Amino acid sequence: MTRKQKRLAIIAAGAVFLTGAAVLVTSALREQIVFFNSPTDVLAQHVAPGTRVRLGGLVEEGSIERGEDSAVTFLVTDTSASVKVRYVGILPDLFREGQGVVTEGVFSADEGTFLADSVLAKHDENYMPKEVADALKAQGVWKEGEPAPGVGTQTQ
Repeated sequence: MTRKQKRLAIIAAGAVFLTGAAVLVTSALREQIVFFNSPTDVLAQHVAPGTRVRLGGLVEEGSIERGEDSAVTFLVTDTSASVKVRYVGILPDLFREGQGVVTEGVFSADEGTFLADSVLAKHDENYMPKEVADALKAQGVWKEGEPAPGVGTQTQ
């Protein structure tokens, strides 16, 4: 084997190694690339208890129940399905019914409830996470140019 052939063999082996690594990383992250899952997605996928998930949608009207020690229970909906969420902690100031929310946590094995460890609420009266807005548009609930569902006409 000449020097040129050895060099080409090393380059080819490096390219095969890098391609293999890229394929492994892509396949490992395939389901984690989504920024959040809607309640319909989560229920259709039958997510195993203990698996970390981001759940996004609207806080269902009339579903917020406050308990002891900063515990809050509410429903996250995409208008097709709803998931019960339990969160212990201080909610963002802008958290309220009818607004976009993204929660992160795991499903409880015994209750079937989503146990959130973080809750992200909308930013101002015109903001809704892009993924939530896209999911609502796909279901025909919200059309471009209209205010987001649940957005009031408050002025500051």
